[in-house]
Amino acid sequence: MLRKQIMKDVEEIFRDVFDDESVILTDETTAKDIEDWDSFMHIRLITAMEEYFHIKFRLKEITGLQNVGETINLIKRKMENI
Repeated sequence: MLRKQIMKDVEEIFRDVFDDESVILTDETTAKDIEDWDSFMHIRLITAMEEYFHIKFRLKEITGLQNVGETINLIKRKMENI
C-alpha cells in the first residue's frame, strides 16, 4: 500500500474517531494540533487503525511515536510485513 493512501485512510479514521470532517492531517500533526486528542482518544485511534489495517501495534512501538508521519511510516512497515 502506498504511503499516500495510508495517510488518506488514517485521516478518515481521525475524522471518524473525532467526529469531525474538518480534520486535515500532515506528517507533523501531533496531539497538540487537535483539541480533543487526549489519552483516551489516542487509545481509540490506535484501536481503530489496528482494526482498519488488520495490524497490531506493540506498546513500545506506539509510545515512541512523535507525530502522524511516524505513525504512517509504522503502519506502512507493518503492512509490508503482512
